[in-house]
Amino acid sequence: QVQLVESGGGSVQAGGSLKLSCVASGDTATRRCMAWFRQAPGTEREGIGLIYTSPYYINSVRGRFNFVQDDDENTLYLQMDSLKPEDTGMYYCAARVGHCVSLFERDFTYWGQGTQVTVST
Repeated sequence: QVQLVESGGGSVQAGGSLKLSCVASGDTATRRCMAWFRQAPGTEREGIGLIYTSPYYINSVRGRFNFVQDDDENTLYLQMDSLKPEDTGMYYCAARVGHCVSLFERDFTYWGQGTQVTVST
């Protein structure tokens, strides 16, 4: 079992930055695929990126968002720069044991409770 706890959300103006954290606890000895998802009001949850050894980002965030792994602290950070209003949503950390297979929700076993990000114009 792995527990995930996100933090770092908040409200910023467009063009600003936020850094989200996802701390893993429990069975952290086995290497995991980690991902970030987000869900805007009235929309389905979408994966925005994942990492096992190398990161992958969807087009809409590539170049603005960056994953930083701290294995000693079992923490995955999501550095978000040049934020846009369309980045607003609840951000979730997710994990699966072993390699990444896709950025679909169904392929992730463990989820955090989410942290809210609001970007205003």
